[in-house]
Amino acid sequence: MDVKSLKAEKFRNMVTLGRQRLDEHTEYVNSLNVFPVPDGDTGTNMNLSFTSGANAVKDSDSNHMGELAQALAKGLLMGARGNSGVILSQLFRGFSKSLEGKEEVSAKDLANAFQGGVDTAYSAVMKPVEGTILTVARQSAKAGINKAEETDDVIVIMETVLQAAKRSLKKTPDLLPILKEVGVVDSGGQGLVYIYEGFLSSLTGEEPVEEETPELEKLVRAEHHRSGVHEHMNTEDIEFGYCTEIMVRIGEGETVEEEFDYEEFRNYLDKLGDSLLVVADEEVIKVHVHTEKPGEVMNYGQKFGSLMKIKVDNMREQHSALSDETTQEVEEKDFAVIAIAPGEGIQRLFESLGVDYVLQGGQTMNPSTEDIVKAMEKVPAKNYIILPNNKNIFMAAEQATQVTEANAAVVETKTIQQGLTAMLGYNPAEDLNTNKESMTEEIELVKSGQVTFAVRDTEINGLSIKKDDFMGIIEGDIQVSASDLYEVTIETLTKMIDEDSEIITLLIGEEGNEEEAEKLTAYIEENYPDIEVEVHNGGQPVYPYLISVE
Repeated sequence: MDVKSLKAEKFRNMVTLGRQRLDEHTEYVNSLNVFPVPDGDTGTNMNLSFTSGANAVKDSDSNHMGELAQALAKGLLMGARGNSGVILSQLFRGFSKSLEGKEEVSAKDLANAFQGGVDTAYSAVMKPVEGTILTVARQSAKAGINKAEETDDVIVIMETVLQAAKRSLKKTPDLLPILKEVGVVDSGGQGLVYIYEGFLSSLTGEEPVEEETPELEKLVRAEHHRSGVHEHMNTEDIEFGYCTEIMVRIGEGETVEEEFDYEEFRNYLDKLGDSLLVVADEEVIKVHVHTEKPGEVMNYGQKFGSLMKIKVDNMREQHSALSDETTQEVEEKDFAVIAIAPGEGIQRLFESLGVDYVLQGGQTMNPSTEDIVKAMEKVPAKNYIILPNNKNIFMAAEQATQVTEANAAVVETKTIQQGLTAMLGYNPAEDLNTNKESMTEEIELVKSGQVTFAVRDTEINGLSIKKDDFMGIIEGDIQVSASDLYEVTIETLTKMIDEDSEIITLLIGEEGNEEEAEKLTAYIEENYPDIEVEVHNGGQPVYPYLISVE
């Protein structure tokens, strides 16, 4: 069968079968995800994210390929959960950009769309890691581009992309040592392969060939999506006194002189000040910069479109100098802090420290970008600080700051303990960037430990771990393993304590108990009399005990 063009009706079915294929194998993708802890969720995150995109396609009544691709990208963006979901959303955002305006899609168009997705996804990730979904997407797209020089058959292009994705996936352990150590392929890459299998199945009408995979019980999990740490800008330098924000509608108005290029635009503004942030999609550019020349920023923005919004604050005088913002409701706060955390006890702790809203979530269920935005809407404010408390939520949280029209920043807390400690640096009397900086500094003062149980036998970091053993994890590394919960918790505590330690906080989870916590407290008081101990009932799942040492 020779297919020369791809039409909207067929693309709808491709998306549907891609979602179904991923949905059928979600647990397998999860099993590839992380250390032998019951929190592997790449498959769940990708499935929920792609389902959101598929629902947007289903709800669209358009028979235009470009418009359907845009609906898929928008739905994915708003439903994106975890790093894998956000990266997937960026792949299809670039995919949709490439197909913009196309009612039907040729074989070459399809190949270019896959490449466009790769370009967008790589530019969205601060520090791309090879051996992940990014590598699988890049190498498969390249194969599609090369094949498009030889054929005009859409099915052949999709077959080529899928086969290249499978070859790339098999090589991911050669690029990421942790994958090779535990004998798995990249989980995000595997999820993408399943989506592509669904795409091809829709085009050919044939069921995907089920390849032999290891039994779930024999798999171990390896954490391998390393998200880069965003650079934090110093906003206390009063050399640049005007906090300037503009929003530009691209290509609109009589002042347009140039075609928008993201890199050129950002590089030009970078010369005008510091604390620069530029976010752009196909329609809008949003700019935040500290500068001495707010007028020049506005004039430059007008070269690319009409100014939708302008806001200028004189930071030296600590009040607004120029603003076209609409009058805010009386109930609107200057600041609101949103935290993501599991357990009612932990929620109460965050609220006692000044957090305005706690969104339930964490290891086993990462909230989406839309979930975070809705949480922000529950507490109207001019400025928001988001505490993800899990590195797999970083990208969704960052995406939320770009979707909202309010000023928002993410303090990149990797654990509940870091989130609680970060609140000690929060001061609503300060500005957003100063708060972000001071809260980030507080994170460096705490060590985070977790005690949980293994879901299968494995060997990692020189430890032989048996199924149902308890494990002590310190700053993300498994360092202790034994069959006795009390023994593992004591050894984990001992490894975390040093001569500078002053305070230990113990959060009791669903699998922990207060009687054992009392024994742990007595042990600490007897052996470390100079250290203060605090015990709280956190109610968190998965981890019987969370430990912080400051």
